[in-house]
Amino acid sequence: MGNDNRTVLITGFGPFGEHSVNASWVAVQNLKRRNLLPDVNVHIEEIPVDYQELMVHVGVSDFVNKITLEQRAHNTGYYLKDIKGKTPNKECCREEGEECICAGLDMSRVSAEINNADNELQAEVSYAKTGRYLCDFVYYISLSINKSRSAFIHVPPLNQPYTEDQLGEGVAVAISAMLKQLPK
Repeated sequence: MGNDNRTVLITGFGPFGEHSVNASWVAVQNLKRRNLLPDVNVHIEEIPVDYQELMVHVGVSDFVNKITLEQRAHNTGYYLKDIKGKTPNKECCREEGEECICAGLDMSRVSAEINNADNELQAEVSYAKTGRYLCDFVYYISLSINKSRSAFIHVPPLNQPYTEDQLGEGVAVAISAMLKQLPK
């Protein structure tokens, strides 16, 4: 946390058509492997060349004690500072954006699948627990791009009450339930 370096998530695309090896992904991997941005915390991710992908964000919240499925995100009110002491420009995601965007996925169905699964997990749907911090900010941006293929799951802190394994299982059940709502 004491690192003052900037953090950048760099994406490259996977194979498609005649590109069995996508040069964009090779370039991104090379940049990371060779540490070509030594003063930057670089995270890389390969994105499949597929319009049907599902984007699922997972965050921790001290205000939840269940797997919490966020149904909507908000555009304004981002006054809380991030780890570098910054807030978004004008404390909003998009200046001309809607105040709230609801997910196209039915989170009550996802919650029911978690609650009915053979485990000790409990889930609930939230319309406001993302708060006005990075969780809500990232979710809003994703929903504004594609609300039918974006989701946000809040988990409680480790061992409050769920273990790492239980949290992983809960997120897996949630994602499986979301995928059932999407065409193949």
